Amino acid sequence: MSKITWQAGTLLAPVPPALISSGTPQKPNVMTAAWTGIIASDPVLTYVSIRPSRYSHEIISQSKEFVINVPNLPLLKTTDFCGVKSGRNTDKFKACNLTPEKCTHISAPQIKEAPISLECKVKSIQNFGTHDMFLAEVLAVNIDEQYINKNGALDLRKADLLAYAHGFYYVLGKQLGKFGFSVEKKKTIKKRRALKAKLKNK
Repeated sequence: MSKITWQAGTLLAPVPPALISSGTPQKPNVMTAAWTGIIASDPVLTYVSIRPSRYSHEIISQSKEFVINVPNLPLLKTTDFCGVKSGRNTDKFKACNLTPEKCTHISAPQIKEAPISLECKVKSIQNFGTHDMFLAEVLAVNIDEQYINKNGALDLRKADLLAYAHGFYYVLGKQLGKFGFSVEKKKTIKKRRALKAKLKNK
């Protein structure tokens, strides 16, 4: 079958429907944004693109801080709700029974119920038509301890992280491999599997 060509659009998927928290623990705000991602690893740079009309845009423009909270399946309805309602007239933390928790490096609150929360400090704001891009440095990453295994490594297989694609929400499926598995030597694979089985039987 051949491909059909459409006009230019935002169909890059899947993307994380992240919960972007801002404000303070005493007066928290949250919105859902799917247009976020990693730009560089050293320093760790990220971004979130927000329409100027959004309440979060106003808060983050003033504070120069925000938190990217990665949601999972238990936060599905919350994620959708926070993308529809405005913080100008709705306390979304209260409406969704979310817990604003202090961060270690910034004043903006993280969401306690989220598996992962990235503390971000804005470095610059640039307009790109319909949205402003908030370029930020990630100062710290907070992870729910239930997703850290006995070896101290991050294991998100049971987190049921969410994905967003063309107007619909999905949950991530089974793990298929790890980075570099396509070129990994057979001996290395056998050793890794043996170590994994040994740890499992302990």
